[in-house]
Amino acid sequence: MEFEVYQTGAEGGRRAEMRLPHHAVQTPVFMPVGTAGTVKAVPQESLEALGAEIILGNTYHLYLRPGHEVVRRMGGLHKFMSWPRAMLTDSGGFQVFSLSGLRKMSEEGVEFRSHLDGSKHFFSPEHSIEVQIALGADILMAFDECMEYPAEEARARESMELTLRWARRSKAHFESLAGEVPWQVELGGATQNLFGIVQGGMHKHLRKECAERLVEMDFAGYAIGGLSVGEPQELTEDMVAETLQYLPKDKPRYVMGVGYPEEIVKFARMGVDMMDCVLPTRAARHGLLFTSEGRLNIKNKQFAEDQGPVDPACKCMVCARYTRAYLRHLMVAQEPLSGTLNTLHNLAYYLGLMEGVRAELAVG
Repeated sequence: MEFEVYQTGAEGGRRAEMRLPHHAVQTPVFMPVGTAGTVKAVPQESLEALGAEIILGNTYHLYLRPGHEVVRRMGGLHKFMSWPRAMLTDSGGFQVFSLSGLRKMSEEGVEFRSHLDGSKHFFSPEHSIEVQIALGADILMAFDECMEYPAEEARARESMELTLRWARRSKAHFESLAGEVPWQVELGGATQNLFGIVQGGMHKHLRKECAERLVEMDFAGYAIGGLSVGEPQELTEDMVAETLQYLPKDKPRYVMGVGYPEEIVKFARMGVDMMDCVLPTRAARHGLLFTSEGRLNIKNKQFAEDQGPVDPACKCMVCARYTRAYLRHLMVAQEPLSGTLNTLHNLAYYLGLMEGVRAELAVG
């Protein structure tokens, strides 16, 4: 991976390019979440038309179904789902954290029961890396513990220390298996990239310590994890601002699992290069649309005969063709097309916000 910063804004935002094996990504960037090998309800060609340059795959879900070895035999997730651009896979740590009563943690890793059939499985840092290598994403994440909120300092430190030990194991195993990527020969010997994840709960000194110790391990990039787990938005912003100052300026910086439109714009202007969130796609399936005029619940009766577009300021394929009345009809009638059109608009809005920040930085 090559990461080149072109401009830096007054607040710390960076206009940069991240050149990955499958695609050169312009940052700051929002990454749509494709949990099970698909951004729900949206075909890959539509994602390309929207300008999505990098999407996420979910290690936990793909491990359970169809299975990482199946994906490996299909030539990796890019080939399997016909996605030619960049991809990042998470470590599975957050999904395992979400299982709560279905998991048992130890120094070695996490034993958990599948939410699909109750079968037992075990994820260690080494196994998470093996699964992600088989999936073949451009960027892999070190296995970490995502901690609950609130948490006392002692609990946060214990979790941080475990995450750091797991990060070291993740990196060692990743380096030992560097030649096993499904697409490596095809792409002229290109390799995957491993990011470390900063934890530490809502304690600034722990975030600082975790960031500094991860930087000593020398990852290709760094993520800020353990946020958007129930804490107030102001606290999220504090933790991001605190952590950013200890991360290298010449490597990508990624905030995981955020957020609302105003949040991603603020973080991009602060110097965050990458963000992801299920919010625009999940909200779309429930009829919540994001616009330049605020949030809009398309199910509301007031839109039953509204012939205007979702957002008059939006140039997406949905706003160019369909009315609010039609989108409301699809939603009320529970037509599958509703989820597709709503999702296309929300993703266009989120991707457009990042395009706007990049343009600001380019002239700033």
